[in-house]
Amino acid sequence: MSAKPDLRIVLCSPRGFCAGVVRAIDTVERALTIYGAPVYVRHEIVHNKYVVDGLKKKGAIFVEELAEIPENTTAPVVFSAHGVPKSVPADAQTRNLFSLDATCPLVTKVHREAAIHFKRGREIFLIGHSHHPEVVGTLGQLPVGAVTLIETAEDAKTVAPKDPNNLAFVTQTTLSIDDTAEIVALLKERFPNINGPHKEDICYATTNRQLAVKKVAPVVDALIVVGAPNSSNSQRLREVAEREGCKVAVLAQRATEIDWDRFSNITSLGITAGASAPEVIVEEIMDAFAERYTLHVETVSAAEENEFFPLPRSLRPEAAAE
Repeated sequence: MSAKPDLRIVLCSPRGFCAGVVRAIDTVERALTIYGAPVYVRHEIVHNKYVVDGLKKKGAIFVEELAEIPENTTAPVVFSAHGVPKSVPADAQTRNLFSLDATCPLVTKVHREAAIHFKRGREIFLIGHSHHPEVVGTLGQLPVGAVTLIETAEDAKTVAPKDPNNLAFVTQTTLSIDDTAEIVALLKERFPNINGPHKEDICYATTNRQLAVKKVAPVVDALIVVGAPNSSNSQRLREVAEREGCKVAVLAQRATEIDWDRFSNITSLGITAGASAPEVIVEEIMDAFAERYTLHVETVSAAEENEFFPLPRSLRPEAAAE
């Protein structure tokens, strides 16, 4: 039997779960522990099929709208990490549903910024991707028409506000650093008095994972991003790898999705994971490569992460009693 070829694996660090994702998943699991099944979750708690399927097995029921939840239920209802329009908690209150808000605190920060700008009478631009649940949630914090969505550099060049001297912008937390910087530069060039966030809205986890990919992508033959197609931060990692010159940059939810023909002649492989992708799938993919190659593993780090977000208040007293 011929020896397996060598393959240099370069792991990006940080990768995988961020503090907001950990908090969201823990919120569902703690609710199941305290209240038992079922626990309803509006929208995927995070964009990862493996995580969602695991929670379903434990008794979580995922719905897209509150209307799908039975009347008179006493089961908890969890709002996903992406945040929800104001109409959703209002509807839950009208129906006397017991709701738990697992919105990432960094998304909540964007909601608060937008509300402050609105209170000060400013026209608001939201830089983000239409139909993404985070953007839907942010748009839904304010009356229709208060926020204008900016998706591309072209939008930034052509948007026509009512008062160019009374503007503000906020951004989705999971965008490409470079694309967003270009859009912000265009807006500031056109509207020098525009108000931006005190601290940028793109979250630390998105930024750090993109910086790690920027380091790794130019020095490997191929790069795999563990993540789901509907995960914004995972898609941005793949795009960053391509932009940095990596010829084969692919998204994979599981090892079974790997197209081995695309990896037949490589000697080095970068691996990262989106903020909602668990480390167990990184290990699964490495095991799949280990069946075909002799692995030599190293890690390239772009930042240290030690952020922690506490669970929603109503789940904490039980934690203290354990």
